[in-house]
Amino acid sequence: MTNPLLAQWDTPFELPPFAAIGDEDFAPAFDAGLTEARTAIAAIAGNADAPTFANTIEALELAEATLDRVAGVFYNLAGADSTDAREALMRDLAPKMSAFSSEVTNNKALFARIETLWQDRETLDLSPEQARVLELYRQMFVRSGAQLEGEAAARLTEVKARLAVLGTEFSQNILAEERGWFMDLAEDELEGLPQFLIDAARAAGAEKGRAGPVITTSRSLIVPFLQFSPRRALREKAYEAWVARGANGNAQDNRTIAAEILKLRAERAALLGYPSFAAFKLEPEMAKTPDAVRDLLMRVWTPARAKAEADASVLEAMLRADGIAGPLEPWDWRYYSEKRRKAEHDLDEAALKPYLSLDAMIAAQFDCANRLFGLEFRPLDVPLYHPDARAWEVTRKGQHVAVFIGDYFARGSKRSGAWCSAMRSQKKLGRDVRPVVVNICNFAKAEPCLLSYDDARTLFHEFGHALHQMLSDVTYGFISGTSVARDFVELPSQLYEHWLEVPEVLETHARHWQTGEAMPSDMLKRLLDAGTYDQGFATVEFVASALVDLAFHEGAAPADPMQKQAEVLEGIGMPRAIRMRHATPHFAHVFSGDGYSSGYYSYMWSEVMDADAFAAFEETGNPFDPATAARLEQFILSAGGSRPAEELYLEFRGRMPGVEALLKGRGLLDAA
Repeated sequence: MTNPLLAQWDTPFELPPFAAIGDEDFAPAFDAGLTEARTAIAAIAGNADAPTFANTIEALELAEATLDRVAGVFYNLAGADSTDAREALMRDLAPKMSAFSSEVTNNKALFARIETLWQDRETLDLSPEQARVLELYRQMFVRSGAQLEGEAAARLTEVKARLAVLGTEFSQNILAEERGWFMDLAEDELEGLPQFLIDAARAAGAEKGRAGPVITTSRSLIVPFLQFSPRRALREKAYEAWVARGANGNAQDNRTIAAEILKLRAERAALLGYPSFAAFKLEPEMAKTPDAVRDLLMRVWTPARAKAEADASVLEAMLRADGIAGPLEPWDWRYYSEKRRKAEHDLDEAALKPYLSLDAMIAAQFDCANRLFGLEFRPLDVPLYHPDARAWEVTRKGQHVAVFIGDYFARGSKRSGAWCSAMRSQKKLGRDVRPVVVNICNFAKAEPCLLSYDDARTLFHEFGHALHQMLSDVTYGFISGTSVARDFVELPSQLYEHWLEVPEVLETHARHWQTGEAMPSDMLKRLLDAGTYDQGFATVEFVASALVDLAFHEGAAPADPMQKQAEVLEGIGMPRAIRMRHATPHFAHVFSGDGYSSGYYSYMWSEVMDADAFAAFEETGNPFDPATAARLEQFILSAGGSRPAEELYLEFRGRMPGVEALLKGRGLLDAA
């Protein structure tokens, strides 16, 4: 029988035939894809003709077509709906795919062809996009060790293979920890919990096979539990389990893995001639250097810490008023902060959430995309990989743009967090390929699914990434969509969050899930007025994580990452009642792969731009200004990596922003 992953996909929009694909199909499909790719690359490297852009770079773009197609399906499923078989294959593939990547970049004949093109680039009559693609291909090869020889080249290959194995192991350990821990709640322990949380806890209990409600380490369950449960001992138990993921002294303990990863990264950088892994990693980013990153983070840290310390004093007074001697602990912060928010802003999340149903917020994000970019969304009735996933066809003026898949509910087979990925990316080389884009979230599954305002912001954030993929308009897949500098990739996503704050968006879409009534105007005003509430806390927990990430990758690798983490936090004066947003043993951004290593700061670097970018709309007096939206699409969303990030932003805005817009947006300007 033909492997469905290798057959032609005669399906609507050439979607993967999920119903026909079994876990047993992936390994042979990867083998076939690797064989095909190796044959194609050998032919490119061994081509007797002089190198041209077409017979070298464009040929490389097409060489891994089957491998890309198989990987696009597998890695999406492995993150969103893991099985034992998929996890085992992930472990098998990690060194195999790393070895293949090194095999390509270590191919001297292939690199010689790329280098010849690079040296002759001024005479090749390349388009600006082609020139950029050539530059990035050469950069990738050089940074992957193409210029190394002998033992150094061989050692770098070993290091990268081991890092791939360790990153996979780190990620799977977190998933196992999250899948394995839950806390049963007796009926009397539901005291003080709003109905939406009780419903979600019962649904989680049913998924775990328990008779009653449970709290898991899913953020959409544990955060509201910490906000509303008056039982301090239960809050402490849940909180400590949440922050201890990956550090429980069991088979899933990630601390020694983190240490080895940091050691190997430092060695990798040294082999390539860099003083540190941070210097290596930041070179192609907008920030360029560790000093530039630290300067930004510390300019934000100082006012954020001052604000958080002032807030902590208020919350500790509330704690003492409850007859608790103190001090304020991390598992107390959200509980008393929620009480304070209700008192100062008359905002009760339990009263707010009925107006923020998942379906209503999906409609809101689609409506904004329609008003800004003319996109329309039609539900699709097609087989997908899980019953919770749903799909839409995206069109503009009747023309197909993309398929968008949303998979929104937490489950044991899905890794935590929220992300955007593409099962298929946009490109024009060979033929016009339209993308299949996926948004993954981990909202607590309940009927109806009611979101917190923070959940709704997450939804908009990931959809901003999706727009970056869907509106991509480039020839070469290498620079498609979100294939941009890491500290630029968060600009579209964080910028899109701003439209959730536009009053007319909430006036239209924030409607009670039962009655259909709009959110009361006074509630809407209080919600928007409280937009910067508790930003001292949120900024401190983020910046602390970013500073620890940066410190890990500067200079010699720490023998004990946990000790290094403690030293960094002590050095910056971390408030006692706040902890890092992601402690080292479950810091997946940094240790599940190289994506955000030395790069967790990227969210804040992009935030400096997103605050300024939305101001471009505000300055017109219209948050949906057509001319500004057209520039945003032309220079940011459709451009991918076709030009350096600084150039694209300058084309859109005319200048680079300062940190003041970020501080103002977080309500920290007065504390600066």
